[in-house]
Amino acid sequence: MTRASKPSLTLMARAACLALTAPALLAQAQEAAPKLERVEITGSSIKRLEGEQALPVQTIKREEIAKAGVTTAAELLKNISAAAANLGDGASISDNTGGQRGFNGANLRGVGVSSTLVLLNGRRLANFASPGDAAGVDLNSIPAGAIQRVEVLKDGASAIYGTDAIGGVINFITRQDYSGIDLAAYASGTQEGGAGKRTFTISGGSGDLQRDGYNVFATLDVQALDALRSTQREFIQERPLTETVPYYLSSRPYPGNIRLASNAGARAEQLAAINAAGYTFNGKPYTQRTLNLFAPACNPPASVYAPTQIGAEACGYDYMADTEIYPKSDKLSFLTRGVMKLGEGRQLFGEVLMARADTEYVLSPNPTTLSGMTWSAVNAFLPKPVSNGRTFEIRFRAKELGNRTNEVRSDANRVVVGTTGTVFGDWDYTAALSHAQNKVADRYVDGYFKFNELLDAVRAGKINPFGPSPESSRGLIESLRVDDVARRSEGTTSGLDFKLTGSLAQLEGGDLGLAVGAELRRETQRFTPSALLISNNIGGDRDSTGTSPAPEATNYGRNITSAYAELSAPVSKQLELQAAVRADHYEKVGSSVNPKLGLRYQPSKTVVIRGSAGTGFRAPTFSELYRPATYGTSPAFLYDAVFDAFDQYPTEKVANPDLKPEKSKQFSLGIAFEPSSTSLVSVDYWQIRKTDVISDLSGKIILENAERYASYIKRDPADDYPTLILRKENQGGLKTSGIDLEARWRSAATDMGRFGLNFSGTYVMHYQRQFGSAEPYLENAGRFLQDQVIQRWRHRISADWDFGPLSLTLANSYFSAYTDDSYLPGTEPRQVKAYSLWDLSGSYRFNERLSVRAGIQNLLNTAPPFSNQSYYFLSTFDPTYTDPRGRNFFVSLNYKLR
Repeated sequence: MTRASKPSLTLMARAACLALTAPALLAQAQEAAPKLERVEITGSSIKRLEGEQALPVQTIKREEIAKAGVTTAAELLKNISAAAANLGDGASISDNTGGQRGFNGANLRGVGVSSTLVLLNGRRLANFASPGDAAGVDLNSIPAGAIQRVEVLKDGASAIYGTDAIGGVINFITRQDYSGIDLAAYASGTQEGGAGKRTFTISGGSGDLQRDGYNVFATLDVQALDALRSTQREFIQERPLTETVPYYLSSRPYPGNIRLASNAGARAEQLAAINAAGYTFNGKPYTQRTLNLFAPACNPPASVYAPTQIGAEACGYDYMADTEIYPKSDKLSFLTRGVMKLGEGRQLFGEVLMARADTEYVLSPNPTTLSGMTWSAVNAFLPKPVSNGRTFEIRFRAKELGNRTNEVRSDANRVVVGTTGTVFGDWDYTAALSHAQNKVADRYVDGYFKFNELLDAVRAGKINPFGPSPESSRGLIESLRVDDVARRSEGTTSGLDFKLTGSLAQLEGGDLGLAVGAELRRETQRFTPSALLISNNIGGDRDSTGTSPAPEATNYGRNITSAYAELSAPVSKQLELQAAVRADHYEKVGSSVNPKLGLRYQPSKTVVIRGSAGTGFRAPTFSELYRPATYGTSPAFLYDAVFDAFDQYPTEKVANPDLKPEKSKQFSLGIAFEPSSTSLVSVDYWQIRKTDVISDLSGKIILENAERYASYIKRDPADDYPTLILRKENQGGLKTSGIDLEARWRSAATDMGRFGLNFSGTYVMHYQRQFGSAEPYLENAGRFLQDQVIQRWRHRISADWDFGPLSLTLANSYFSAYTDDSYLPGTEPRQVKAYSLWDLSGSYRFNERLSVRAGIQNLLNTAPPFSNQSYYFLSTFDPTYTDPRGRNFFVSLNYKLR
């Protein structure tokens, strides 16, 4: 792709060529053969019989979703073996994506949320609006109650869909041409408490398209999910950080630690004054720079004595003892779709989606550092007063101001209006206008405070950093609380698309199919920080160095023009060749042309050999190009040899307007065969190569190579304490390959009922990442590396038994063992155990109207395996693929009015 401000001549020539040659091709088309019942399948613009495509598409039907007991799109993604390192609520709670709490994103092949395209009924939605490290559709905006099936294209598809489709495409397809009323209720509860759920769905449709000439369908879906606190799970209590990963303990406990002067002479004076006041530590004088006058008692279970990690005379803080690991959430979605015959083979259709998700994230109290403190300000809160004029720091948890709590509201809307019909004999056309919008409001409701005012209050002796403050200070503490919508974001995607499909000629194997189309799209993103956020005075969200510019409001937009063509050539009864090419131009970024070739060979009625090869691209997002600097702390606890300590160091995330698009090459080859008329087995090899990967250097790489990446570190002149600069760049590459296996079997009817088996598995052969152009490729498959794990093997298998009105399903989800994160230099590698979950569900159909289903998820109450990873805020397990809820019971009721 080359940078340009106007569409390239090549792109314009290709688009013009497609437009000019279409009528000539139509004129040459032969008289159509009798029409077959054909549908459009994800990954192709040409209507075809199911199973004819050369691409591997996994279809998950409504009945399978119900059997699994899942009620959200994000939950469903965990059952797709081709997905890895998804962005769910457990990972999102840490906000390591930079201002994107509330975002649930899909990640096929583990190549990135931004490289997985999510569609609804074959068209795009607006991406999650909050600017951050990931870009994609928030799965919370998918109306779960309206889903009829999900088609997962496990192959790159930039030649069909354009940007973002490097890892694959997930197409959520809603019910259509439905009449009647369906009522559905669902409730679940966990064995140990917390994370309960209630849902209610009402769906209704009217009209028969063939008989009445119209159909209107609508679904209203309401969901309420309860929070889950760390104190409610035994496996968390059995893994205190002091005994498992002590280097992850925070040095900001409650009561607070005192950090004395960096100058050795001044520190000696302070220690002398403390000891002269009568303080001793286990009968001996204090000698350390970091100390706690309440140690070793500290204040368990969160504030703990950890002499090796924090200091022999100080306290540490186990944040996992005082946080939530599953957020409270309320979801509401409404979708309606209508279609009407216009005559002469033409139809008018429309679709409206409205979805809202309110999610509450609760973390431990704010870790706070206050400098310039004097003994006179805190003596009233100490057992014995200390007399010394030197200043010091207090590092503590602002417990009296509550746990950090964010309420994130995400509103998603989309309107589609279009028409379909037949022209020039048997050529079909589709044209549509669409407008999609996503709005996100991130509100700070507890645990955040006005930093300068808190600093002044502690310096004035009005607030106690070591325990409860005086009753007279209650009003002051309340006045410091921040209740503020700190970040408002809005993103839109508006488009006009047109597509023409039909047959050019009759070949030996069937119709020579052609699809040509064009698309105009407008994308915008607006970000509005609050006045308080701009002031850099929110404790927990501020630039502690005070050297960087304040966040500012931004408003960006760009136009995208695209043209594409696809050809399906069944040259014989056995062999079909498929080809596609798409040209895209992104305003202010440049142009790209991506071809794809496919092959489908059927040597017999029971065997199909398929393959494809193509290229892909991902245009840099507005956030990656233009986002104002954001401030936080490293998600992982990192070791800095210069400062000689483990800590979550301050970070500054920086955009880069000079980014180039990512590029990719994909290849797949597979075979599908039917051992019998009731079974199907497929094996597919896949390979993806990405270059110019858009990323920032990880904090771990920066600190491990401090001299090479000195420009990425700001150090405090007083003590060399680092702030890490995480700048978006085109860094290195990615190479991954593997094998997908699928199998389905269903028995004939017997006296014992019917039996069925469904299996989907993925084996990752290689997943090699390059973190920066100067870094070597490192193997991520079967190993947690920097920010994620890619298990070698993942599968989902289910066994069904249907006996009249009774149906039972036993299913297993499996994630193989892998090498853990090496969090400490020189640490011997350890293995994270395999994770295997069994689910059992059963349904009973009382009559044509009423049915009930009940089940148990995580039947054996298997806890997430222990992991060293610290990239995500939640420690001692990996929240990207595990489920901390434990054994979960659910029941659902469905009633139909026809």
